[in-house]
Amino acid sequence: MNSKIKDDLTDKLFEGILTLSTVEECYAFFEDICTVHEIKSLAQRLEVAKMLQDKKTYIEIQQATGASTATISRVNRCLSYGSDGYKIVLDRVKQ
Repeated sequence: MNSKIKDDLTDKLFEGILTLSTVEECYAFFEDICTVHEIKSLAQRLEVAKMLQDKKTYIEIQQATGASTATISRVNRCLSYGSDGYKIVLDRVKQ
């Protein structure tokens, strides 16, 4: 766990997210709490992670998602050295 983000407020945020039970509820909450750009950036990073897991090249990922090489590299670093958050979500979405 990353102690840089762990605190009571963040715990409450994540607990709130865990109460959401449909995609529609997620849209409602995230549209209220994030900008459109922030939501699109998060969605892009998740797609980048999926494509990296699928062994796509940076060029293929950049062309398909519009992500910068810096974003792709950051996501790749998280897949290799991060907290396995991307892996958990991508594995569960596959099911």
